[in-house]
Amino acid sequence: MEVEQFYYDNKIVKKFTYATIFWGIIGMSIGLLLATFFLFPNLTDGISWLSFGRLRPLHTNAVIFAFVGNAIFAGIYYSLQRLLKARMYSDVLSNINFWGWQFIIIAAAITLPLGYTSSKEYAELEWPIDIAIAVIWVAFGINMIGTILKRRQRHLYVAIWFYLATFVTVAVLHIFNSLALPVGFLKSYSVYAGVQDALVQWWYGHNAVAFFLTTPFLGLMYYFVPKMANRPVFSYRLSIVHFWSLIFIYIWAGPHHLLYSALPDWAQNLGVAFSIMLLFPSWGGMINGLLTLRGAWDKVRTDPTLKFMVVAITGYGMATFEGPMLSLKSVNAIAHYTDWIVAHVHVGALAWNGFLTFGMIYWMLPRLFKTKLWSNALANFHFWIGTLGIILYALPMYVAGFLQASMWKQFNPDGTLVYGNFLETVTEIMPMYWMRAIGGSLYILGAFVMLYNLVQTIRKGSEVTDELAESAPLERVSKKRLSGEGYHNWLERRPVQLTLLATVAILIGGIVQIVPTILVKSNIPTISSVQPYSPLELEGRDLYIREGCVGCHSQMIRPFRSEVERYGEYSKAGEYVYDHPFLWGSKRTGPDLMREGGKYSDSWHLNHFYDPQSISSGSIMPSYKWIILNELDKSETENKMEVMVNLGVPYTPEDIARAQEWMTEQGISIEENLYTDPDFAKNYDANKANAKENNVEFVEMRNREIVALIAYIQRLGTDIKITSNE
Repeated sequence: MEVEQFYYDNKIVKKFTYATIFWGIIGMSIGLLLATFFLFPNLTDGISWLSFGRLRPLHTNAVIFAFVGNAIFAGIYYSLQRLLKARMYSDVLSNINFWGWQFIIIAAAITLPLGYTSSKEYAELEWPIDIAIAVIWVAFGINMIGTILKRRQRHLYVAIWFYLATFVTVAVLHIFNSLALPVGFLKSYSVYAGVQDALVQWWYGHNAVAFFLTTPFLGLMYYFVPKMANRPVFSYRLSIVHFWSLIFIYIWAGPHHLLYSALPDWAQNLGVAFSIMLLFPSWGGMINGLLTLRGAWDKVRTDPTLKFMVVAITGYGMATFEGPMLSLKSVNAIAHYTDWIVAHVHVGALAWNGFLTFGMIYWMLPRLFKTKLWSNALANFHFWIGTLGIILYALPMYVAGFLQASMWKQFNPDGTLVYGNFLETVTEIMPMYWMRAIGGSLYILGAFVMLYNLVQTIRKGSEVTDELAESAPLERVSKKRLSGEGYHNWLERRPVQLTLLATVAILIGGIVQIVPTILVKSNIPTISSVQPYSPLELEGRDLYIREGCVGCHSQMIRPFRSEVERYGEYSKAGEYVYDHPFLWGSKRTGPDLMREGGKYSDSWHLNHFYDPQSISSGSIMPSYKWIILNELDKSETENKMEVMVNLGVPYTPEDIARAQEWMTEQGISIEENLYTDPDFAKNYDANKANAKENNVEFVEMRNREIVALIAYIQRLGTDIKITSNE
């Protein structure tokens, strides 16, 4: 039989591997800094681009798209070539994929700390970067599919099924969730509003976890675990059931992030039902992975790469058991908005994604340099210190979550809240935040140990950029099913059909859930008293988004007695019809703000932003002094209102024409309210006189950012009036 020689492209694998390690350490270090902010909230006092609200989305994006994203590409480019017995379709596309992805990461690292954000979880990047992501992702997909079409191996191995599903689904999710109308170069508004935006976002958000953090890693598991153990996959049939049931069911589960919210009940219940079903394919994959190691447990004890894989797969099993459990309404009522969710997310991120990546790199890099790992002892140390770090991170967060839920819901015999002050909860869980920081430090220490070990491995190895391989060419066979050939066997050699079927499987759930919510207006009833934001309130809302306030504060009061007693009347779907984007939040580090309007004076809010601890002793909110000093940029206000009109917000031409005058009037009103505070009046007049004396430009308070932010906060929840029965 004729044998063809060809070369695997190892250069691209090495590039993505180096990027994985580099960005992983950076992303984790930012996470540790954020954990430290909970202990020392004013650690970077006065530095806007180092504030918690701006760095939090940078951390999530760095870990998900920089660390995990580069790991996905490294693993796929390594395994795909060897599974298909073919070099990647195009070296040019490989390098466009690599350099384009790094450019996107750098763009995120610049724009997010500067406050350019859409505020949508895991999709914060603004529209030009979103377009770049789509272009680079398509380049990756073309390269992958092109390689499949020129393969020398007839049947597509199970790992490749997951790679194809990942490509198709992430493309669909990213494009539909990122639809927005630009206002300027780095500012846009989501085309969806309120409840609709929330549903689309969590259809994306949940399935970003599913199809970016899970399905590609399942593909990597199916390739690397058998290779490491030198054992075949436990069950081919189970892998078929695992794949098709997982991609079909996963796409339906997004609404379980919005239980007890203003989302219609039918959508919530669909999310719950499919989330429960999701347990079975998820655990099927875990079982298939772990039982692949049958007969290889002696090797697990001596091989550090397999140790990482065992904990990774176990972490996947734990997280995918907990996810369906958290979708039960009774459990969700306790866990949502608490640190329990933080623990849940990080078990998946640190164990499943982190440890599988570490194990993959430890196994792959020595082979790329034709050598052995420099130190198994250091790799084992990394494993144990990392495992301890995960435990010390997750367990305190679970305890913190239970404490928060318990304290928020307790009542006195007279019907009042036992812990009426939100800060009492914060004070109680501070020891858990200390333990989390320690656990995170240990985990990052392990990453630095890995870096040293790998550098030494590379130094003693020899670089092979193009690895020689040989294989028989692919023989042509009938496109029809052969005699005795099973349907799935036939499908595995028909990549186009397999990809189309996978696309249909993931589209069904999205269409059933999203189309009725967007197109059927009766699903989102309107409230006549709810009016669009004034121009100043709109600018204030954009400042709220810029500073990442949604990362710590929710704007969604659930219909629970404890929440209504604490925050006010529960939220109605019609209150959010002009919110582009929605700002319901996912965690309450601070109290809910849905009914914040009118609760406190304008002076209280000014002082609270300037020095939160002076207003609320024990607060872990950082100060926002720059908002008080900065002049409000009003140059885009009319453009913002015109874009909102195109999105269905009923501003009239007269409203837009008098926007500047309207803002000045509302700004003066707030400035006059601030003057009622003698301390403010004294300091403000002194600063004004000092500026005039020194011939320095003085920005009137009415024209500062803080006034716009106060206007927005004082508007929150005031459109509907709740009549007391007393």
